[in-house]
Amino acid sequence: MGKRKTEYANQMKEARKHVYFAKMNDVPTSPRKMRLIADMIRGVEVNKALGMLRYSKKEASRTMEKLLRSAIANWEVKTESKMDEATLFVTKVFVDCGRTLKRLRPAPQGRGYRVRKRSNHVTIFVDTKEVVKPEANVKPVNE
Repeated sequence: MGKRKTEYANQMKEARKHVYFAKMNDVPTSPRKMRLIADMIRGVEVNKALGMLRYSKKEASRTMEKLLRSAIANWEVKTESKMDEATLFVTKVFVDCGRTLKRLRPAPQGRGYRVRKRSNHVTIFVDTKEVVKPEANVKPVNE
């Protein structure tokens, strides 16, 4: 590997030290169903999100709960602190299309209907919300 690529790889590795996420590939649920769950927990505090996922009737929420617990564990390992000490939030959730299995189903008069069994890739990012404090030297605009 060249010097430029090595430097870039080291920069990316350093940047990822401060990003806390979990990813699950080829989840056997359609992306549309999983996005409903993702929209439900995006931007929510982690304990509240776990409660929402735990008592949801949707099957996709079980997978999302497992993935959220994994992201929390990744945060705890990287920061060397416990979840109870800080208020974690679900900052971003991505649901991308995965591979589609194509199957044939018998249909009337010798035809075959195509059945598409969809899958998806889910990525959850968690982090603490930092409150931005105003500078002491900055005066309010109204004065």
